[in-house]
Amino acid sequence: MASWISMTEACKLLGVQPQTIYAYVSRGKLEVMPDPADTRRRLYRAEDVAGLARRKQAGRKHETLAANTLFGSEPSIPTALSAFSRGRPYYRGRDAVRMARTATLEDAAQLLWGAEHAVDFTCMASLRSGKPGRGAAFAALASLAAAGHSTGGRLTRVLHAESQDLVGRLANAFGASPGHEPLHLRFAKGWKQPAKVADLLRTALVLLADHELTSSAFAARIAASTGASLPACLLAGLTTLSGPLHGDASGRVRALFSEVERLGEDQVLAHHLSNGLSLAGFGHHLYPDGDPRAAALLALFEPPKVIARFIAKVTKLTGLQPNIDVALAAMAAHHRLPADAAFGLFATARSVGLLAHSLEQLGTAQVIRPRGRYVGPVPEALGA
Repeated sequence: MASWISMTEACKLLGVQPQTIYAYVSRGKLEVMPDPADTRRRLYRAEDVAGLARRKQAGRKHETLAANTLFGSEPSIPTALSAFSRGRPYYRGRDAVRMARTATLEDAAQLLWGAEHAVDFTCMASLRSGKPGRGAAFAALASLAAAGHSTGGRLTRVLHAESQDLVGRLANAFGASPGHEPLHLRFAKGWKQPAKVADLLRTALVLLADHELTSSAFAARIAASTGASLPACLLAGLTTLSGPLHGDASGRVRALFSEVERLGEDQVLAHHLSNGLSLAGFGHHLYPDGDPRAAALLALFEPPKVIARFIAKVTKLTGLQPNIDVALAAMAAHHRLPADAAFGLFATARSVGLLAHSLEQLGTAQVIRPRGRYVGPVPEALGA
């Protein structure tokens, strides 16, 4: 059985501050669990800490660095945008789950961007052709990226204005109705949903706005560090977000729910458990006690009965709680939202965070320069 150590012990062994421990946890490099003696505290797997300490020691040798890491050390990019504490996400020190009770995505953007004035995602442009969805969104963004201007030499307020326009256009491409209303109302109107659902969409958008240094935020920051245009930075982040192991995980959950509705929850659950298959959307390495974003969203509506039974049985048999991807897929199923709605909400909301990371990276005036070591066959031109 694994041994567990306190935050103080982990920091001492690694020679780091608590913020670095949180970063290791967020990237899945360090497993965490509640302290049985005090649920307000967390314990960290000693074996993981020892492994990180060994890598840190080995990292002093350049050859080991080049062979085993992206930069020659653990990627470490300081950010003031979001963080995790006691199993909850925070935006610039504000509890994101509490904020989602009343705030809009526009409010979250003003906070994350550090904007002096209220953010307005008004966009009157509608799709000229084609169906709303990721195809339209990526095509529109690629076109803007191709003609976009470098971020160099431009005032922050100008970049904020461009960021507002980008988020508004992205939302419209996913089916939001053009107009001057807050985004959640425009999504509800475009998807022909009542005011009650609009408020549910508002909550989801705020909960999804940012989540520390994810792979998509990292990609956006790399693009920003080169001086790429804001549309290009956003496109770099969103293409990374579109992977099924990241922002499109709700698509895997939707496929799982389709099996449940077709075959029944008992048969699907028995198949996965007897074959040792993971269940998409359950468990989260950052939230061992359960994803508070999912809990907040699921508390606002009743999922379809067969899905609700499935969620309850998975939790009982595995101990794993549903994460935000389950909540999004269940919400989309319950309200019969468009097929790409869950990803559309995720992409639109997270575009706020991706742009915030891009803007923050610009403020560092540093170019992120990954390096690696060639390990393939000797090129003929160089000889044997």
